[in-house]
Amino acid sequence: MFRQLVWLAAFSLIAAVSLAPRSQAASAFEIDAGVRATLDKFYYDVQGARDLADKSVGILVFPSVIKAGFGFGGEYGEGALLIRGKTAAYYNLVSASFGFQLGVQQRSVIILFMTHTALEGFRSSAGWKVGVDGSIAIVTLGVGGSIDTNKIKSPVVGFIVDPKGLMYNLTLEG
Repeated sequence: MFRQLVWLAAFSLIAAVSLAPRSQAASAFEIDAGVRATLDKFYYDVQGARDLADKSVGILVFPSVIKAGFGFGGEYGEGALLIRGKTAAYYNLVSASFGFQLGVQQRSVIILFMTHTALEGFRSSAGWKVGVDGSIAIVTLGVGGSIDTNKIKSPVVGFIVDPKGLMYNLTLEG
């Protein structure tokens, strides 16, 4: 009986993998469009966001980061780094986790590099884990919130935005 269950599980896994739709990375045009739409919404929803962005030396935007888990979990998103308003490079955010988790969520991630040192530190690293490789301030606001650009002193500032426009505090890994 046990042998039959093992074969059934193996066959089910092979069938699920082979029948799953193939995903393709978004094109540069699609990523750029998503980045612009995410920033426009961010600027519209949060007073002071544009002023803070204007003070930054680089902005990394992931318009859609999907996180899913059922015991094992993972998240993935594609985005772009903007320097002086122009796309400088494309990045993806990938992480895996294990533990109690269940569900799927989508969010946008915006990271502002406020100093050249912080930006160059990010660009020169092969992988980056926020909280280990960089000092980042995650800013938590509600809809209609505002940013006091004079109080933010961190070299890297992050915002996590859900589709409803609410921002909540989470960790970032990439």
